[in-house]
Amino acid sequence: MLDVSTERIGRVLCARVSGRIDSASAGDFQEGIRVAIEDNGGAVILDFEGTFYISSAGLQVVLMTARTLRKRNTPLSLCSLSDPVRRVFEMTGFDRIVTIHASREEALAAVSG
Repeated sequence: MLDVSTERIGRVLCARVSGRIDSASAGDFQEGIRVAIEDNGGAVILDFEGTFYISSAGLQVVLMTARTLRKRNTPLSLCSLSDPVRRVFEMTGFDRIVTIHASREEALAAVSG
């Protein structure tokens, strides 16, 4: 089961992603993120603290989200990746495409600048 919940902290939109992101849930992940960022004007943080698995389908959603936000000049950061999820981002080179922070607090400090 996948859950995407959002909260606004000042001008920053923080989307918490919990569960397993695979080919079966990537559509829900994409829709949850799309709706969250639709009318957002500030930075976006994807908090993966509750995510224990991400497949290439999930990585594709992250990449599409990064491209969409880049076109708007909107910063995107990821945070709180578990070791297995972090390894996937590192092995695929996604850690060079999006900024990854160890914690939500660190990500908030970076984007609130």
